[in-house]
Amino acid sequence: MATAAIYCTHKELKRVFPQLDSFDNKKQIYGWTEVTSNKYAAHNSGIVSQLFADGEDLGPAQSAHTDLNVEGEWFYNSAEDVCYYYSASNPLDKLMEGGEEFTSMVTQYRTDASRYLDSMLDPNMPKEALKDKEGNFDYIIIRSTALIAANFMIKSHDPNSELASALMEEANNNIENINQGRAALSWQVSRDSSQGIVRDVTYTSGKIRPVDTRGEWSGTYDLIKVKIGTGGVLGTATYNVYVKDGDGLKNQQVITNEVINGDYQSLAGGLEIRFAGSTDATQAAANDEWEIEVFGRHEVVDVSSGKAVKMTRTGRASYKRKYN
Repeated sequence: MATAAIYCTHKELKRVFPQLDSFDNKKQIYGWTEVTSNKYAAHNSGIVSQLFADGEDLGPAQSAHTDLNVEGEWFYNSAEDVCYYYSASNPLDKLMEGGEEFTSMVTQYRTDASRYLDSMLDPNMPKEALKDKEGNFDYIIIRSTALIAANFMIKSHDPNSELASALMEEANNNIENINQGRAALSWQVSRDSSQGIVRDVTYTSGKIRPVDTRGEWSGTYDLIKVKIGTGGVLGTATYNVYVKDGDGLKNQQVITNEVINGDYQSLAGGLEIRFAGSTDATQAAANDEWEIEVFGRHEVVDVSSGKAVKMTRTGRASYKRKYN
């Protein structure tokens, strides 16, 4: 059965909320007494959904305390509020804790936060489009989910926490910016998408790379491939450009071994590209490759309400680049 997506991972939540581990809500269980050989009971233990001995998860509970006959087995009698534990060693000599397994608890908070975010985003927004073309959720979605999850966790301990309120305020601002169209997601066509979104495919750090594009794409959607042919310094290195054809993207070569001169040079469809390095002596690396995602200059511009506004440019093109 398909399950709804969780928008942030455990690690991503911890990056946003470094104090995450301090919210492990296990509680120590005291007062163990031996009721029969190797079987111990702790009365008034409080609800025990999971039992731990010296940090070890003891697995699922047995069906009754009479079933306990193997090291580490346990049972919680909710009617009498008694936790039973079977062991050859005295639990008074161990750290016995009850509570929810921490990773499972964090997963539940991440799930709850994801569904809360779903409920707050514009209902016309396609939820399947919250990922970018690499299959990753947009960072604003990840961060907002993590902020909400952290808020939920903190408020479960301190309902009046100022920290929780501050985290939720940022999350609400993010949600409002998405819903009002002030924060664009990767799938949305923005007003400068016709100038190209440059992404690294293969790049050698410190080498010459595309630093700017200008103009407006005259076609419809395309994913332009730019690849270094001959390596070397400006005036020696060359580049190649590929656009889509009837069979697919990046198939038709439109520029072959053009020498890179450091100025704006032809790309395709009314766009120009400029390459540069950190110094005049910086070289291009053969086979370094980029893709430039472009949308037509008369494409509709997506807004978060699910409606579209037809944008038409007149006069001179404004020059601006956009990188991911």
